[in-house]
Parts: sequence; structure tokens; C-alpha cells
Amino acid sequence: MIKFLDLQKVNLLHQDEIEKQLLTTFRSGCYLFGEQVKQFEENLCSYTGARNAIGTANGLDALRLIIKAYIELGLMQHGDEIIVPANTYIASILAITDNNLVPVLIEPEPDTFNINIGHIEEKITSRTKAVMIVHLYGQAVFSEKLRAIADKHNLKIIEDNAQAIGAQWNGIKTGNLGHAAGFSFYPGKNLGAIGDAGAVTTNDDELAKTIRALANYGSQQKYVNQYKGLNSRLDEMQAAVLNVKLPHLDNENHRRREIAKYYCGKIKNPAITLPALPEDENSHVWHLYVIRCKERDRLQQYLISNGIQTLIHYPIPPHRQEAYTEMNKFNLPITEAIHKEVLSLPISPVLTDDEVKHITAALNNFK
Repeated sequence: MIKFLDLQKVNLLHQDEIEKQLLTTFRSGCYLFGEQVKQFEENLCSYTGARNAIGTANGLDALRLIIKAYIELGLMQHGDEIIVPANTYIASILAITDNNLVPVLIEPEPDTFNINIGHIEEKITSRTKAVMIVHLYGQAVFSEKLRAIADKHNLKIIEDNAQAIGAQWNGIKTGNLGHAAGFSFYPGKNLGAIGDAGAVTTNDDELAKTIRALANYGSQQKYVNQYKGLNSRLDEMQAAVLNVKLPHLDNENHRRREIAKYYCGKIKNPAITLPALPEDENSHVWHLYVIRCKERDRLQQYLISNGIQTLIHYPIPPHRQEAYTEMNKFNLPITEAIHKEVLSLPISPVLTDDEVKHITAALNNFK
């Protein structure tokens, strides 16, 4: 069976280095607020170009903390609105509603799966305070038009960069395009830890200072609590793994691009719609390679019978989830069609050429 993602193989690429760093960290006796986290935050700043990086416990908390910090700074308040793509993973929405703000859903562009920037301005009201862009599946979404809209209406641009670390727009890396960005280092991400981990990047020093305090019980000084904060900190063990893997990220993203290019050139089946290769190959890091098929469920079973594991990202859109009954009646036909048809193929730096060819042949033989 070709696994959708063989995490064991992915991490064994760096086995010696990871084991050495974990042992060093274990023996140090320092498991929070140590040198590994400090080094990773510096490394992430250097990699993205952002001035500040704050490690968090996970990617959802990274987004929650950005919004929470804006509230503490008086730039947002409960009941305000944040524009967000309708077809994102639910974490993007949860970060908004957990802060008692209102998500305003925008349909995606069908060929990129990313938010349709052309429809943002028509959804702006007096309560709109931010646009959360999601670099979905690993493809950067940004434009001068988006920046102009944000400037015109005094909106913050928050990047959900959970899936696109290493992607670029006009030579600028995701995580350094908007006012603040949330990262996830969940093990299956392009840069994955061996447990939950996340981070925020921003060029806003005051925002960074506030987020750092909020993530530590709302405290800048021990036992002195300025805010009603959270406990959301990147631990030393996860930071140690990330410090080992970050220098290899660009090479591993390059391998993902090679596989995506092969799929795009060699899969020739009229029943299957492929994602478009972007003009700028650096704009996509192919966290996921997502095809569409009207007989998606039958295709998935067919691939399993051919020894190929696939996943569905995501079977139910946020506005159809039981958690959001208030949105269940929303009419979002593009989003709903996408969620009924999408199927994610294996794509990872440990996938072999023979496995890629086998997957391609199986898709071409699907009737």
C-alpha cells in the first residue's frame, strides 16, 4: 500500500540529527523557554523575513492569539467581522468565533481553491476589521488589489499559513505578506514536529509583545498577569525537531513540486480535474495535491483496490458543520461542490518515482 503520507519515512530522513537533538534537550533539564525555542524563533524570522516569531502550542492557537491580541490592543472588539474563505479547514473559523467575532464567508476560485479576492470588498461592512487569507493546500494567495482593499478600509490581513510555509508571492514568503500570520507544525505539515506545535510571525512589535504575554497566561512577568491569557507555548522538544528540519524544507518542497509537475503533465483522464500549475512555481509548496472528480467516492475505493491511500480535504465545509448551525442555511455552491468532489493524492518528499508512476497509471485507467 502506498500511504498517503509515510510520516515514519519523512522523519527517518533526519533520524540521526533528530535523535541527537532530542537527547541533548532531554539531558538539558530545560523543557520550556529554553535555547531550542529561542533558536527556532530566530530561525523562523530569518526564513520568512518577518521581524518577530512567537512559538505556540499549535496552529489554531496561533490564529486565536493574533485575534485576541488585536482585541487587547483595542483594534477589534466582540461582534466585529473577519472575512475568511468558505472552504477552509474549520480551524480558521474556530479562531474567529472563539474570540466572539463573526466569520464572513467568501467563495473560493474553483481553479486555485483560494479565496476570490474580487468578492472581498462587496462583503465589507462597518464591523469588518480583518481579512483572513488562507494559503490553502500550499498555494500563496495575495495581490496588490488585496493590499489596496485592506489599506482603503483599514483592515488587518491575517495569514493562515498552516499549509504553505516556504511558498512565495513576488519573492516574499508567506508569513511575511500580511500584518500577522499563524503557522501549524502538526506532524503532517511540510515542516512538521513530532506532536502539536505552531507559531505566529509579525512585523508589528507591539502585537508580538502582546501575543507573547497572552500565550503565557497573559503574563510578561511571572505571577503578574496583565491579560486574561492562555497557556499556549512551544516546548523545547518540538522546537528541537523543527530546528533540525527547517534547513531541509526548501529541498523537500522542491521534491513536492517535481511530483506535482509530473502529475499535472501525465494524468490524462477526462473524469478527473487537476489543479493548475501556477506560473510562478515558487508560489506553491504542494502541501496537498488535490484533484476533483464527480465520482470521488468510487475513485477513492478504486485507488484503495490498487494499493493507493488517499484522503479527503475536507468532506464537510465549515458552514455545514453541526458546530455552526447558524450557518447551515448559507448558500455557497462553489464551496459545496468542491467539498463533494475533492480528493488528495499522495505527495511527499519520500514518495519514489515508481510510486508516482503507479499512482498516475492507476488514475489514467480509472473508468
